[in-house]
Amino acid sequence: MKTIKHVSITLFFLASLINAHAETVLHNIKGYTSTDNGLRTFSVLVFDDAGRVVATGAEELLPAYPDASLLDGESQAVLPGLIDAHAHVSSLGLLKSNLDLMGSPSLEDAVEQIENYATAKPSARWILGRGWNQVVWPVQEFPSAKHIDAVVNDRPVWLRRVDGHAGWANSAALKLAGIDDETPDPVGGKILRDENGHATGVLIDKAMSMVAEQVPETDKDELQDAISSAVRALLAEGITGVHDAGIDLMDAEVYLSMADNNQLDMRIYAMISSPGDALDALGQPIRQYGNDRLEIASVKIYSDGALGSRGAAMIEPYSDDDENRGLPFWTQQELDEQVATANGMGFQVGIHAIGDLGNRMSLNSFDRAQGGKPSPLRNRVEHAQIITLEDIPRFAKLGVIASMQATHATSDKNMAEDRIGPERILGSYAWRRLLDSGAVLANGSDFPVELSNPFHGLYATVTRQGRDGEPDGGWYADQALSRAEALHSFTLAAAFAANQESRLGSLEAGKWADFIVIDRDYFEIPNSEIDDIKVLQTWVGGEMVFKAEGMEEAQ
Repeated sequence: MKTIKHVSITLFFLASLINAHAETVLHNIKGYTSTDNGLRTFSVLVFDDAGRVVATGAEELLPAYPDASLLDGESQAVLPGLIDAHAHVSSLGLLKSNLDLMGSPSLEDAVEQIENYATAKPSARWILGRGWNQVVWPVQEFPSAKHIDAVVNDRPVWLRRVDGHAGWANSAALKLAGIDDETPDPVGGKILRDENGHATGVLIDKAMSMVAEQVPETDKDELQDAISSAVRALLAEGITGVHDAGIDLMDAEVYLSMADNNQLDMRIYAMISSPGDALDALGQPIRQYGNDRLEIASVKIYSDGALGSRGAAMIEPYSDDDENRGLPFWTQQELDEQVATANGMGFQVGIHAIGDLGNRMSLNSFDRAQGGKPSPLRNRVEHAQIITLEDIPRFAKLGVIASMQATHATSDKNMAEDRIGPERILGSYAWRRLLDSGAVLANGSDFPVELSNPFHGLYATVTRQGRDGEPDGGWYADQALSRAEALHSFTLAAAFAANQESRLGSLEAGKWADFIVIDRDYFEIPNSEIDDIKVLQTWVGGEMVFKAEGMEEAQ
């Protein structure tokens, strides 16, 4: 028998080693993958030089591949590459160069960060950023323009709330946008005002565009740099694919250019923002582009705003604001027409819906577009956050994907029940009820609204706890999922949500060899360690695209 070349996985980083052999065999691993028939385990993974899985199984497979490169996995755990089914790639990248207020514990801290950032960026025409969240501040009240004016009044400041559904401006930005005390609220938006009717500087949902339209546009080079920066960070966290939930025409052009030039190291499934010019410009879905690194095959529509800013559209008023039902973005007829147009062009539709009215309107639109039956386009509700109990079975009946983000529940638990009360909370963040009703649940993070690390999402899905371990036993723990179900939601179910399950989402023969090597066994460690898992290697299409520092020394 010909001698089998044996290379430690920790030293295997030269592409020539892969290209020299028809197959590569990764053995001595604790491998796990979701399948349509449940969880499968394996200790050997075989993939070819085209980057596709040939087989998985036990060590007995080794003699069948005598000419393969043999990689010793050193008993490490291996999972399919994780797919974030709802996130914002360029926003994550841009945040790295803008002011990041994520985790700011108080208004005073946020203002101090604004002042320090402005001082460090004296030539910046605008101060831009994101991440503030008044719900976690000691005084849970919206900020105002005067707070920023006290430290920056020589140039405009525009800071999006953590959920992206409210913005905080200083007086210079309000003046550029033409916003004063007499400016009327736009349809689907609100200009917050004080008790004297003065505009405070906080804008909700569609009102945000009044300032956002004044911000200098990012050029293509800056956008590509932002995307590349985000991709590098995501690969290091074990994410091999992202459903980019809302891109414009420039985003699409940059993605296509990157795919043409082999600059996409992960798989992007992009949703075009509607309304916008990208849908008409593309005309039809783009599938399996750039060696299957890019698809633009979905359309993103907003039905309402967010819970934290009370913009989520509710059937009945908020429990903590009895004159407010939130902000529907469209009439039912307008939403119906947008769905019908996109579906008619062959695009899947994903509708952002937080409130129970937003979810009901979304389901109604899909019901009408699909004639009451499931559609092969697999339309989706993005977030599916607050749903009436009677609407939950409609997801499975209509074949509508519930695209949910587990960490939203653990971030919102401190205010969600205050907003909607003890009855409506039963249909909120209701992963178990949706799954048991027969719905497909695709998981994600909505980064940069939440942190991008998918192991935080897996932890939240299994425990219903924050990373601080609170509350004891989990928040509405009856809605938690098992570890296998959680992994499925971040892999095969996420691929299914993009009509990609024949190529992605599991380590099965014929599919792409997208997988990760991690530092501990996801299925064996205590729940409390799931969010601490670190990625050692990330592989996309049989090519290693990330390796943790120091692995060369691990023998």
